[in-house]
Amino acid sequence: MSDWTLEHVADRFTDAAITAQRLPPVRVQGYANSWPAILRKPWENMGAEPVVKRLPPDPAAIDRMLETFRWVKWLTEDQRHLVWMRADGCPWKEVCAHFGMDRTTGWRRWKAALSTVAVRLNDPEERISFN
Repeated sequence: MSDWTLEHVADRFTDAAITAQRLPPVRVQGYANSWPAILRKPWENMGAEPVVKRLPPDPAAIDRMLETFRWVKWLTEDQRHLVWMRADGCPWKEVCAHFGMDRTTGWRRWKAALSTVAVRLNDPEERISFN
């Protein structure tokens, strides 16, 4: 992509957040269970947590996610949290309450963080050193 805009950068962060949610869960290695699976009746499963079945992301989506993860090194810690909270779909009210700021200020800082990434991506020297 030759020209990165704020919308493209925001879409890429959202895509990276969705891809990260689709990854398989992390399990602790070394624990095994040799007991057979217990078949439960429907009334016994009433309080149990439902099994989450996720379709794993394709390799191209993972490559895009990893590239997007490298972009956050250009942002400050607060900007990283702000961008990722918005990419995860948190509402502005929750984001602004977390940072203790007004909605307009949060939106401006979010746009500033996205523009920082877009400017770095559009810089030809940065693109060469990025790889």
